[in-house]
Amino acid sequence: MLSEQSTPVIRATLPAVGAAIQDITSLFYTKLFDAHPELLRDLFNRGNQANGEQKQALAGSIAAFAGMLLEHPDRRPDAMLNRIAHKHASLGVTADQYKIVNEHLFAAIAEVLGDAVTPEVAAAWDEVYWLMANALIAIEARLYEEAGSVPGDTWRRMEIVERTAETAEVLSLTLRPADGGPAGPFHPGQYVSVQVELPDGARQIRQYSLSAAPGRPDWRITVKRVREATGPAGEVSHQLHDHARVGDLLTVSAPFGDLTLLDGTGPLLLASAGIGSTPMLSMLNHLAAAGSSRPVTVVHADRSPADHAHRAELHELVGTLPGADLHVWYEDPAEQPAPATGTVRTGRADLDALTLPEGVTAYLCGPVPFLRAVRGGLLRRGVPAHAIHYEVFGPDLWLGQS
Repeated sequence: MLSEQSTPVIRATLPAVGAAIQDITSLFYTKLFDAHPELLRDLFNRGNQANGEQKQALAGSIAAFAGMLLEHPDRRPDAMLNRIAHKHASLGVTADQYKIVNEHLFAAIAEVLGDAVTPEVAAAWDEVYWLMANALIAIEARLYEEAGSVPGDTWRRMEIVERTAETAEVLSLTLRPADGGPAGPFHPGQYVSVQVELPDGARQIRQYSLSAAPGRPDWRITVKRVREATGPAGEVSHQLHDHARVGDLLTVSAPFGDLTLLDGTGPLLLASAGIGSTPMLSMLNHLAAAGSSRPVTVVHADRSPADHAHRAELHELVGTLPGADLHVWYEDPAEQPAPATGTVRTGRADLDALTLPEGVTAYLCGPVPFLRAVRGGLLRRGVPAHAIHYEVFGPDLWLGQS
């Protein structure tokens, strides 16, 4: 809860800070990486730094958190904090790094806003920062404890035991612990981080959903080759596509992520677009392995059948679930074979065309425009916000808007 003395200060200065937050975060990252170049080399996603998405995500999280403190002073924004904390834990973020961020962030605020940053303003925003940071530190400590690791170190070596080309741009890697032990449990929908050494010596980290069911001796990740006209955004996916082979070892984190399938018998909606299908595959694999009869409406949107990774597996899984119904949209349905199950349509996904059962719980994953459109449609149809869960691959540019 924000203190009485800081609340009016934050309320008065939030518009100015919000208007300047992009400049503040841009300067912050410059200062941070000048002082700690190892963070850009081995922790922060260089691609997201190059295209500006990480700066937007940080700006969104700070402004959103401050706004939530003002709007709901007696309620902590746990959904937002949990999403960030899971990502931080998967990267190995530790409590001491929040002090480093604080130092350079407030130096950037003072430089951008100048004389407007009075001692009272600085103290109020410092309070906002540490309210958010301490909440994240506490959640992350719990996540590390649940993973059975010390904070910042959930890594282990895993061997690639199978490599499968799902499409021309997507491959699956099946991983097994190098020590011969079991891969370990996870919740359907979670992801792992993979740390990859690149030709320039950097050890960049990316997150990939676990796309098979829990309870197996191995894990499966699905990697889409990220193509960018400029910049290093796809450097890890290119490295894995071009060089990862059976027998190679990868450094992999424990599973994290809060888009997880809750137990129960109520109806489900699993809606995805593109590579966002991977956490849904894990959920469907889990339901199939459990012999579930839950009503499940499965929606997927993609560019074409050839671009649809795990397409045959999706049809097979839906066919094994007695309560499941599949609806697929392709923007370019050229040479579409007759579907094994479900209905195939042309164009963009339109959930208004579907009948959804009362009390449905929705899980969404895909690009932000897809998430906005689907979530907005569900809200208009009366699905409560608390029953709609989502995952964004990459920096969450939707913070404060969801």
